[in-house]
Amino acid sequence: MTVFAPLVIVPVVLPMIAAAVLLLIGDSRRRLGSLINITAASAGLVVALMLLWSVNHASGVHAIGVHLTSNWAAPFGIALVADRLSVLMLTVVGVVGVGAALYAGAGWARKGSYFHPLFQIQLMGINGAFLTGDLFNLFVFFEVMLAASYGLQLHGSGWPRVRSGMHYIAVNLLASSLFLIGLAILYGVMGTLSMADVAAKVALVPPGDRGLLHAGAAILAMAFLVKAAVWPLNAWLVPAYTAASAPVAALFVLMTKVGIYSVLRLWMLLFPADAASSAQFGGPLLLAGGLATLAFGAIGVLASIRLDRIAAFSVIVTSGTLMASFATGSTAATAAGSFYLVSSTFAVSALFLMVEPVQRMRSERHAQQPVYDTLDEDDNLDDEALPLVGRAVPVSVAALGLAFMACALLVAGLPPLSGFLAKAAILGAIVGEHPVGAAPVSTWILMALLLCSSLFTTISLVRAGIRHFWSKGGRFAPRLKVVESGAVLVLIIACLSLTVFAEPVLRYTQATAAYLHAPRPYVDAVFDTPPRPGPTTPLYPQTEAP
Repeated sequence: MTVFAPLVIVPVVLPMIAAAVLLLIGDSRRRLGSLINITAASAGLVVALMLLWSVNHASGVHAIGVHLTSNWAAPFGIALVADRLSVLMLTVVGVVGVGAALYAGAGWARKGSYFHPLFQIQLMGINGAFLTGDLFNLFVFFEVMLAASYGLQLHGSGWPRVRSGMHYIAVNLLASSLFLIGLAILYGVMGTLSMADVAAKVALVPPGDRGLLHAGAAILAMAFLVKAAVWPLNAWLVPAYTAASAPVAALFVLMTKVGIYSVLRLWMLLFPADAASSAQFGGPLLLAGGLATLAFGAIGVLASIRLDRIAAFSVIVTSGTLMASFATGSTAATAAGSFYLVSSTFAVSALFLMVEPVQRMRSERHAQQPVYDTLDEDDNLDDEALPLVGRAVPVSVAALGLAFMACALLVAGLPPLSGFLAKAAILGAIVGEHPVGAAPVSTWILMALLLCSSLFTTISLVRAGIRHFWSKGGRFAPRLKVVESGAVLVLIIACLSLTVFAEPVLRYTQATAAYLHAPRPYVDAVFDTPPRPGPTTPLYPQTEAP
């Protein structure tokens, strides 16, 4: 057992305890509930960073923390596993969770009941899905995450939320049914649902059962692809995310990453490159699905006018880019895709948090009187007739404009921020994988779609910026609260940190990709972790009396 193994269970237990405390407090003391919610999310981020530091500074099996729940040895007990990939995802959850919790503290909790407990239960489900080493436990955490998301999706009421929420619930119930069917088939073939045990036994499956193994994996992948919003299984995403409140939509960005993570984790464990006839099973279909999702999302971004729809389609673009990058089977592309996952999640979450302040500025344009009170109504001077020179721009408008510019650069993948570095790394990885002139058609299609998605996103966000900022002339200042600004600032600072420290982060993701493509240390760490000695366990082996 590694030194940091006792911390592995904290990202699951901490939000569970916070949710219980928030339920006891109730909705009558909202300020205290908001403070507890922000504190718990911040503590979760600190624990994730501690785990990340521990994993990055260890080597071999010592870089993998394993917690045996109920103190049962694998594969009979359920294990929580903190490795390079899972702690990276926990850190992403921590940053987005802090940003969304801060923004929700501005007043969104007053729109309905039990917002903060549902928020913490959602974090518990997401963290558990990233940590679990058991497939059935993954299903349990999926359901915990989805149950909380149903309440958060409907939070605040309103017909658009109810209509999109019903569709969202129906689609996810179907995905849960597919999940159970896939688990049943895999258990019938393998006799186990421990990820480490499945990875160790997959090579021993007889040829006659290979078809059943592939069928179970394919059905299981369908459930993950629904959650990852891969085309054509993503019709639910845009209505659900645009109807949700701003902090909920920012938190929901993480849910598509749970689907991507699940596909990547199980694909690398079940069908690695050395898995004989099952090697890289389903890779071409995953690549085709990623390319189709990327194309669909790019077209949707270009066709969108509203900022919330641009952000929602950007989530689909991210899912397509990640799925296509991981499905290439290249270690370099997996490393670049992991870097892109972190950067794009922060950027799109920040964009969702900006939707409401920007729309508030637009609505207040009709409610506020112009600052040029000396003009008579009969003058009929429009915005274009007013002089630009010497016009004062309110601080809130300037702050929103700068934050919008940063988000636009990040989401579109333009220099000099981390979004550009991530896409450049992906392009470099897929081009460098093949000799000049010998690249397959899929590589060229992926390159073209990546460039087109950046172009289309740039066009759409510039058009939105002109509409919301430039055409208003900066004369109408929205009410912008400090916690709202702080929430967006947390995510933008995280992206700026990725830009400044891109080289060490890429080193980390490269080591993570190499580890994923050779998963034997994961299996060894789980099986080599002994149960902790109990009060009745002898410290020394007993010897027989002479």
